[in-house]
Amino acid sequence: MITTVTLNPTLDKTLSVPKLKPGAVHRARILREDLGGKGINVSRALQALGIPSRMTGFMGGGTGRTMTSGLRAAGFDVHFVEVEGETRRNITLLDEASGQYTKINEPGPSVATQHLADLQDQIDQLAGPGDLWAFCGSMPPGAPSDLYANLIQQVQECGGRALLDTSGPAYREGLTAHPFAIKPNSEEASELLGTPLRSDEEHCTAAHHLQAYGVPLVAMTRGAQGLVLAADGKTLMATPPPVPARSPVGAGDAALAGLLWAITDECDPVETARRVVACGTATAMQEGTGVGDRTLVEGLLDQIQISSC
Repeated sequence: MITTVTLNPTLDKTLSVPKLKPGAVHRARILREDLGGKGINVSRALQALGIPSRMTGFMGGGTGRTMTSGLRAAGFDVHFVEVEGETRRNITLLDEASGQYTKINEPGPSVATQHLADLQDQIDQLAGPGDLWAFCGSMPPGAPSDLYANLIQQVQECGGRALLDTSGPAYREGLTAHPFAIKPNSEEASELLGTPLRSDEEHCTAAHHLQAYGVPLVAMTRGAQGLVLAADGKTLMATPPPVPARSPVGAGDAALAGLLWAITDECDPVETARRVVACGTATAMQEGTGVGDRTLVEGLLDQIQISSC
């Protein structure tokens, strides 16, 4: 079973304006509204692939209750811990003239010591041998930076395998728990290692250095340049075909769904790299925070170019 953990979910609204002018009044049209947050986005991408998953994390207030009921109505198995305050609402704004997206994220509700204990109790009830756990996204206010590390240790002591996709101090702390896999982007990997990453060679070397933290599988996403994957003694570069990209929002989360899909099917590194890149590319082809369906993803697989580092 796959479980996604979203500590700071969000109600995502995507708006569009003809031309963004700072200081001016704009008349926006709503493109879409999605129940999101990184882990939830991963579950949505998995659902589009036909793969079931469970969700847990924190939800708060009327927005949280609306999201929980909406996710259940969409067929998801949800186990959120309720907190005080309101689950955040984030806005993605499309400037039609330039094609650029601007994302505005709220901080989210604060969590207390009791909420953290409740989450750990929830994970104890859900965790089992062989399960895959995806810990995704930013920390809510009040959460300690070592929370992901503690949760990773908790599920792996139960025989599960943890995947981590976050940023900042939480990433560095999380690595100390030796998750089974991580999915940093280039910027996050650069921050973790304290060195700029520009060339293909530097990205490949960085993937090896991240494995040295005791992480068996490193999938480093590079946007339109694809992926560097280090696993099973191999380091590969995977490059997507040129496609009409509409929005990068959620592409990294879809890539993580592709990684979970590949791990579930026990794919070799080449097929794993193809699935990760195909899922991210299919989502980048959608408006706003939409995800690509399985037919589109499978149509992209053979177009992914693989080379060794």
